[in-house]
Amino acid sequence: MLLKQKKGFTLIELMIVIAIIGILAAIAIPQFAAYRVRGFNATAQSDLRNMLTAQEAYYADKQIYVGAGDVAGTLSAYGYTRSSNVTATIVSSNSFTYQMSAAHGSGDRTWTIVGPGGSIQ
Repeated sequence: MLLKQKKGFTLIELMIVIAIIGILAAIAIPQFAAYRVRGFNATAQSDLRNMLTAQEAYYADKQIYVGAGDVAGTLSAYGYTRSSNVTATIVSSNSFTYQMSAAHGSGDRTWTIVGPGGSIQ
C-alpha cells in the first residue's frame, strides 16, 4: 500500500505563526510611536540651536539681541529657517540677555534656552 505525502501547513501551525506576529506587532508599534516623538523633539531642539546661532550673529552685527516676537522675519536674514510644524519664539529679550523656546506640534516637550551662554533645557 502506498502512503500519500501530505504537503502544507495545519491550521494550528498557521494560528501559532499569526499569534507570534501579533505579539511582535504589539511590542513594535508603541516603540515606533516613541521613536517618532523623539524625532519631533529633536527637530524642535535643532531649530532652537539654529535660532541661537542666528541670534548671536544678529548680536555680532547690531550689539543688541532680537526682541520678543518676530523670530522668522528678523533671524531669517542670519540663516534661521523654521522647520515645518515647529513653533519657535523669543520669550523675552533685552540688550544683554534673551530667552527663547521651541516645540514641535507632534512632540511632547518644549525646549528653552536663556542666553547668552546658556544650555538648551
